[in-house]
Amino acid sequence: MVAPQADDFGHSPDQESHGHAAQGSIGKLAVGAIGVVFGDIGTSPIYAFRETFAGHHPINPDPMHIYGVLSLVFWSMMIVVTFKYVMIIMRADNKGEGGSLALLALINRQTEGKRWTAPIIMLGVFATALFYGDSMITPAMSVLSATEGLSYVHPGFKAWILPIAIGILVGLFAIQSRGTAKVGALFGPIMLVYFSTIATLGVIHLVKGPGIILETLNPWNAINFFWVDGFRAFVAMGSVVLAVTGAEALYADMGHFGRKPIKFGWLGFVLPALMLNYMGQGAMILSMDEATALATIKDPFFLMIPDIVRLPVVIIALLATIIASQAVISGAFSLTQQAIQLGFIPRLSILHTSEKAVGQIYIPVINWALMIMVIALVLFFRSSSNLAAAYGIAVTGAMFIDTCLLAVVLFQLWKWPKWKSLPILAIFIIVDMAYLGANLLKVPDGGYFPLLIGLVIFTLLTTWSRGRTLMRERMAESTMPMEIFIKSAANSALRVPGTAIFMASAASGVPSALLHNIKHNRILHERIIILTVQIEDVPYVDEADRIVCKELGEGFYRVKMRFGFLEETNVPATLDKVDLCGPKFDMMHTSFFLSRQTLIASKIPGMAIWREKTFAWMLRNAANAMEFFKLPSNRVVELGSQVEI
Repeated sequence: MVAPQADDFGHSPDQESHGHAAQGSIGKLAVGAIGVVFGDIGTSPIYAFRETFAGHHPINPDPMHIYGVLSLVFWSMMIVVTFKYVMIIMRADNKGEGGSLALLALINRQTEGKRWTAPIIMLGVFATALFYGDSMITPAMSVLSATEGLSYVHPGFKAWILPIAIGILVGLFAIQSRGTAKVGALFGPIMLVYFSTIATLGVIHLVKGPGIILETLNPWNAINFFWVDGFRAFVAMGSVVLAVTGAEALYADMGHFGRKPIKFGWLGFVLPALMLNYMGQGAMILSMDEATALATIKDPFFLMIPDIVRLPVVIIALLATIIASQAVISGAFSLTQQAIQLGFIPRLSILHTSEKAVGQIYIPVINWALMIMVIALVLFFRSSSNLAAAYGIAVTGAMFIDTCLLAVVLFQLWKWPKWKSLPILAIFIIVDMAYLGANLLKVPDGGYFPLLIGLVIFTLLTTWSRGRTLMRERMAESTMPMEIFIKSAANSALRVPGTAIFMASAASGVPSALLHNIKHNRILHERIIILTVQIEDVPYVDEADRIVCKELGEGFYRVKMRFGFLEETNVPATLDKVDLCGPKFDMMHTSFFLSRQTLIASKIPGMAIWREKTFAWMLRNAANAMEFFKLPSNRVVELGSQVEI
C-alpha cells in the first residue's frame, strides 16, 4: 500500500478529512451493537465450556478443574476483550473506523518511509487473510452447534441435524442480495432476549452453589490449574479461547456504533450475561455425582435448560447463531470493500442494498464462495465438536497481529513512554502467544484449514498489490509529459464538440487511452478531462475536498477525485455536483475513455513467473472499471494495450 504523496495539485498527504460518526443515543446504539457486534462471542457458551472438558483433549470435571477453567474464561474476557480491545485498541480509530485494515491504513499514513513499515503492512494483510478463514468457520460452527440442540428436544432430530444446518446456511446466504436492513432491525431485540435467557439459565443453577462466583473471580484458581496440571492446562487454553472468539468484531464494527455504545453494551449487559451462564454450567456440573457429571459435560449448555422450555430456548439459540453468522458475512463484505479500495483485491462487483445505509453492501463473488466453503466444512467435519479443532487459530493469529499493530500505535502514534506501554504489551503478548501456541496443537485435527485458507488469500492479496505496482511502473516508463502532448496534439487533431473523460491511474503523464485515441482516431473533444480517482487512507472524505481541478490549457484539464476507503466510487454522481473545469457536465454529451491492459508475463525482474500469471488471471477476472466507477454503459469507450511485467 502506497501512501498518497504531494502531486501536481499541491495536495499534501497530511490533509485529512473527517469520518462519519454513529448517530443516536448511547442506549439505542448499545442495543444495536448487542444485535450485531456480540453475536459471535455471545454464542460461545453453546460450545466453549463443553469443548474444554469433553473435546479432543478431555479433562476431568472435578471442582479444581471447573474452578480453574471458569477463572481462565473470566480473566481471558477481562484481559483480551475488556482491557485490550474495549479499553485500549478501540481508542486507535481511523476517523471513527476500526478493524485491522483501518488500523493498518492509519499506521501506514503516519509512518510512511520507516524501514519497519513494510513488515507491519504484511502483518496487517495476513490478519485480513486470516479473517476470511474465520468467516468460513464461524457460520458453520455456530449454526451446527445450535442445530445439534434439536436432538435434546426430540431424539428423532438427530438424523436431520446436518440437512437442517445446511438448509439454514443456504437460506442465509441466499437472502444476502436483498440486504439486511429489515432483518437487522430485529437483531437487537432477539439478541437481548438471547442474552437475558442464558443469564437466567445461569442464575437458576447458581442458586444451588453461589460460592462458585468467588472461585471464578479468584485468579489463583487459574494459576493453580497450571501449577497442578501444567501441560494439560496449556492444551485446555486451545478450547478456553473459544469463549473470546468474536472479540475482534468489537473493534471492526466500531464505525457503525461508536466506542462508547459498544463499551456500555459489553460491560453493562453482555459480559455479565455470559459469565452468569458459564458459572451456571459449572455449578450444575458440580451439583451432580461423578457419573452424571461425565455424561452432562458432553453438552452442558442444552442440558441446563429445563425440559418445559427447551424447544423455545433452542430456537432462540439457533436465531442467535444465525445473527452471529450474518454479522460475519456482512463483515466479509465490508472488509473486501476496504481491501479493494486500498489496492489489495481486484475490483469486484459491489451492490448497495440500502439507499440510506452506506455500509449495506452485497458482493456476489464473496457471498457464493463463502457459502460453498461453509457447506463444505459442515459436510467434512459433520459436528461442531470436530469443527472446534479448526476454530480458534485464525482468531488467535489475528489477535496477536492486532497486538503487534498496537505496539506501533503506542510507540509511534501516541508516543507513550516505555514504562507505561511495555508492561501492557508484555501482558497482551504473553496471553496471545499462549492462546496461539495452544491452538497450534490443533493443527493436525483440523487447525490446518484456516491456516491454509489464510496462506492462499495472503498470497493473492500480496500478489495483486505487488502486480499493480509493477504494472504502473512499466506504464510510467513509456508515458509522455502532458505539456509536450498538448503542444503537439492540440492544433494537429480535429476538435469535435463534447467532453471526453480519460480515466488515468497516475496523477501525471498522458493516459494510454488518450495516446491510442489520438493515434487511431486523430480527433480530440473540445474539453478533455484527465481524471484520476484516488483512494485515501481515511474512511471518508469531506465533500469540500472531494475534487481538485487544474487547467492545463487548450481545453485540457487534470482532475483528481478523492474517496475514502469505505465510500462508493460513483464518478458520474460526483461530477454532477461539480461546477469546475468549464461548463457543468452533461452525461449525454460526455464520453468516458478507459484503458484495458492485457498482461504478458515475462522474465523482467519483479515477481516470480507463477505470481505474474496469477496476477494476470486476477486482472482478467476483475470487474471492469465501468462497473466499478458506475459509468453509463452507453457512454464508455475502451482502448486496449499490452503490458509486460
